[in-house]
Amino acid sequence: MFALKFASLFILAYLIGSFPTGVWVGKIFFHKDIRKYGSGNIGTTNTFRVLGPVAGIIVFLVDFFKGTIATLLPVLFHLGSHYLCLIFGLAAILGHAFPIFLKFKGGKAVATSAGFLLGYNVHFFLICAVIFFPILFITSMVSLTSLISVVLIFIASFFFHDLALSIISGLLVVLIYWSHRSNIVRLKHHQENMVSFGLYYWYYKKHH
Repeated sequence: MFALKFASLFILAYLIGSFPTGVWVGKIFFHKDIRKYGSGNIGTTNTFRVLGPVAGIIVFLVDFFKGTIATLLPVLFHLGSHYLCLIFGLAAILGHAFPIFLKFKGGKAVATSAGFLLGYNVHFFLICAVIFFPILFITSMVSLTSLISVVLIFIASFFFHDLALSIISGLLVVLIYWSHRSNIVRLKHHQENMVSFGLYYWYYKKHH
């Protein structure tokens, strides 16, 4: 009985993660396939850039909370150990990165990963937010911020003395770096897109 329940909820967590928010918001409300514009990514940053702030916020919130909801499935359905939340959160993250609805070509899973962290450990999530947003303000680049933050978050996980959390955080480092391959190339060539605020953005505008 446990095995059947676990398998069913694991598949549900993956399907929740697979929900292609950016694509559907673009097609339903803007009659655009976001994959054909900007960076071609289906996530928050490209949605902001292509469809505007309202669409960007909606996509971020849905992608964020689908990570949280999937992570909390074992709690909601009384499946057992809290550590199972890590497995279900990871299923949602993989669903976002490799969605079955988009032939396994998905987003970079930053928002969904953040939602997963909220669902698993609120205190750890707050520390992650304290790490992420100041770096974003300094760099003015979501991609560079994500690449730096995920490493610092992995290091921070050791202070929680939670081996399972550290393992999942280590896997997130691998996934985030893998999904940001094209961004890393653009960063090396100083061609990466910036958000329209932050220290580096203001410095760049002043000197160019």
